[in-house]
Amino acid sequence: MALSTLKDRVRAATTDQPTTEATVIGLAEDAKPSTPEQLHTSAQAEGGDVADVALNWLERYGNEFTRALPSHIDTGAFLAAVRAALPGLVRCTPASLLQALLACARFGLIPDGRHAVIRREGKQAVFVPMAQGYVELMYRSGRVGSVHVGMIYEGDDWNYEPSAPAPLDFTHRPRVELPRAQRGEPILAYAFCWMASGARSQVVILTREDAEEIRDEYSQAYQRAQESGANDSFWHTDFPAMWKKSALRRLHKVVPMSAELVALLKADAAGEAGQVQVVHAPVEEMHLLAEADEAHERAEESQDPQEVRVRPLPRKRSQPKRSTRKSRKGTRR
Repeated sequence: MALSTLKDRVRAATTDQPTTEATVIGLAEDAKPSTPEQLHTSAQAEGGDVADVALNWLERYGNEFTRALPSHIDTGAFLAAVRAALPGLVRCTPASLLQALLACARFGLIPDGRHAVIRREGKQAVFVPMAQGYVELMYRSGRVGSVHVGMIYEGDDWNYEPSAPAPLDFTHRPRVELPRAQRGEPILAYAFCWMASGARSQVVILTREDAEEIRDEYSQAYQRAQESGANDSFWHTDFPAMWKKSALRRLHKVVPMSAELVALLKADAAGEAGQVQVVHAPVEEMHLLAEADEAHERAEESQDPQEVRVRPLPRKRSQPKRSTRKSRKGTRR
């Protein structure tokens, strides 16, 4: 029996039943458009699954995700992760949700919490690459043989001498045989790469104070969570992970980066700063985002027919003042 909707095909891709490659590839074909107001209103009214209702809206854009995903990424795995994340994102604007998901797809990162996360900031959906996502893109560049990122605890044995030749300049022996309480608190995060050529990169080391300065200066999400008292940003909920990710991000200063990795850094920085995360801006994507935004505005207006929206009156352009100064030629005697 053919699967007629994206919702049915995603269900098939995420169950234990075997599916054919044609079924997975056809996840976004023959999509039937549905209205985006379902994201906000009809889930509870109809008593249906919130994720299924959201998928009804995403159905019309499914073909775009299939095109955006690199060939080595399994479409079923990506859509399964999206389906799991959607219940927490249904109150985001459709345009921001589409933007974040397309960015995640173009980098070939699955929003599973390890490689990437789609996070809600107010009504905006934000694409957040995680540390494992950075490592994944470093390997894809073909220039990196291995990536090492870790934390040094108070009870660990370690040595750092920047003036010594690699690899003698840095050593770390974790005291994993000790109970966690005896290892103490984390004091440093570090990251380095062994290149495909056999050379080793410079070691990036960040103290906790360094990480806090990065957080305070660049993370708008942290500042908003701090001001509101919600304390729900990643810097609040998983500081060590953000600490290690910051060390990884600083590798771009000492390791040759691919164009894809540079674009990921920019998208991540834009998300931290509360700016629009533009990965690629082809004409067709701009049309999609504009269409999603307009549909969302129409949906919000239709929810309150009694509300009268008054457009601001156009301002009259002021005319430039004419000079009253007489020419010197006319006033001379």
